[in-house]
Amino acid sequence: MLLKPVKTCMKQILPFLFTCLLLQLKAQTNLITNIGARKITSLNGKWQYIIDPYETGFYDYRYQERQEKDRDAYWNTDIPQNKTDKKEHGYNNKYILTVPGDWNSQDSKFIYYEGTVWYKKSFDFVKSKSSDRVFIYFGAVNYRADVYLNGKKLGMHKGGFTPFNFEIPDSVLKAKDNFLVVKVDNKRSKDEVPTVNTDWWNYGGITRDVLLAEVPQNFIKDYFIQLKKSSPLNNPEAEGWVKLNNAQSGSVEIDIPELKIKKIFPVTDSIVNISFNVTNAQLWSPENPKLYQVKLTTASETITDKIGFRTIEAAGKQVLLNGKPIFMRGISIHEEIPMDVRRAYSRQDALWILGKAKSLNCNMVRLAHYPHDETMTRLADSLGILVWSEIPVYWTIDFTSKAVFEKARTQLSEMITRDHNRASVIIWSVGNETPVNETRTAFMHNLISAARELDATRLISAALETNYSELEKTHLINDPLGKYVDLVSFNEYLGWYGGLPSNATNATWKTIYDKPLFISETGAEALSGFHADSLTRWSEEYQAWYYREQVAMFKKMPENFVGISPWILLDFRSPRRNNPVYQQGWNNKGLLDHQGKPKKAFNILKKYYADKKMNEK
Repeated sequence: MLLKPVKTCMKQILPFLFTCLLLQLKAQTNLITNIGARKITSLNGKWQYIIDPYETGFYDYRYQERQEKDRDAYWNTDIPQNKTDKKEHGYNNKYILTVPGDWNSQDSKFIYYEGTVWYKKSFDFVKSKSSDRVFIYFGAVNYRADVYLNGKKLGMHKGGFTPFNFEIPDSVLKAKDNFLVVKVDNKRSKDEVPTVNTDWWNYGGITRDVLLAEVPQNFIKDYFIQLKKSSPLNNPEAEGWVKLNNAQSGSVEIDIPELKIKKIFPVTDSIVNISFNVTNAQLWSPENPKLYQVKLTTASETITDKIGFRTIEAAGKQVLLNGKPIFMRGISIHEEIPMDVRRAYSRQDALWILGKAKSLNCNMVRLAHYPHDETMTRLADSLGILVWSEIPVYWTIDFTSKAVFEKARTQLSEMITRDHNRASVIIWSVGNETPVNETRTAFMHNLISAARELDATRLISAALETNYSELEKTHLINDPLGKYVDLVSFNEYLGWYGGLPSNATNATWKTIYDKPLFISETGAEALSGFHADSLTRWSEEYQAWYYREQVAMFKKMPENFVGISPWILLDFRSPRRNNPVYQQGWNNKGLLDHQGKPKKAFNILKKYYADKKMNEK
């Protein structure tokens, strides 16, 4: 008899509990931003490794976590003290992995491996100045990283696609023969973000740069310099803040030499609010991706960055870039190089991927379903490509768990903190295809609130899942999450997961929200080189038919239709895709195949984008 009232009470109280949690979580990440502008030493290269599926190096035989000085722990030396000393672990050059890089592509024994691998790197290091502080910075490690130096644990981080750093105490760092060990665990888990069920390859390893960064005792930890939302474009105003590592006195100087701007702001605490006009600045856009060198100087250091100035906002039924309506000619992208079947990580990789997007006539990319490497967003800045950046709140994470919410919020904070000065990034996405119910909506609403707390200058969205019947002609987007986002985005696959491509011919889309409407995914699979009539699934002709019908539908979309990011630019690996003829562990919805070559559908979308681009002029 009490069950129904209790259930009703929980529904009412859950959003409140999440709101309370959000207020407790306002503290931002400890991430040091713009790490490349610091004095850095790369630890990339060859690392020795031990595969440890039973986590023997972490737990003893009673499955208790080993103590710091436990000589059998894999973070401690593998060198016997004498000839009677027993060591059951060891690092040597017979077992080498390259960092950055995933382990799956480096040795066939790793292809499906999910578990623990211990990485070990020896290095010498002497600080430039004895008073400097030293941090170890990781661009990303998938998924959990436990970091040890010379037997001392520096910290632990969860999240496979966002950066983190730990300070190295002077008492731990040595001039010679430092023994750095990272326990990397990529096992999927129900209470993690993402959860166990995804549609991409779970590449394990230290997949991005590892750097040592030297900073003075008092240093610039983070800063945010962007145009004020709705800033008058004839006299644009930049605003933001500079965050120092601790409360101090003095001043912060902002210098933009090309614009002859030099402003000094007094420091009385750890955060300095800034505001100044950038009259005569060329506004950043895809047609003119202008970046300015910005110098930030305190009594202790000077760091530089390249920053573009632009405004982005949703106004009624349109998205306005620098006050003008824009149509986003997008494409979705996974961080993967299909030719090598590996995780992308380098500047060369990013140039190749974004170059392919440009060849499709794109002005926008959706970086799915997780934050991509920083090289991608920085190159997007210089190439003039708009960016949708997303955290992996995907499908069926545990929306009832406060701990899972904290993990999602942390990844959101790390994503925004790293890239909040990138002009190219115009959309923060808090998730993809999450099931509609009150608990999920409360969870996602609070993520949206967290995103706005961190950055109120950009659009907030999420890729909504759309249920549709092939018998219906009108499809309504009414997900309650649409109330809270700036951009109502939805995934649709009319003709692939429902009916035939011809079902899109007379389909119309509407939303109950008076907001811009964006198709965040649409696509069909085709095995490259398989040719048949257009009715034959998996053929290039079927995919081409699908895109022809979609393009016809795009041309009849309502006036609030502001863009698309079809699924997907490149074929990518996925263990979910097990058709033994047409998939074989690949999701083949790419417009480019495993070798980066275009399928028939590529030119259909390319022409549609070319026509849209021409009509905008």
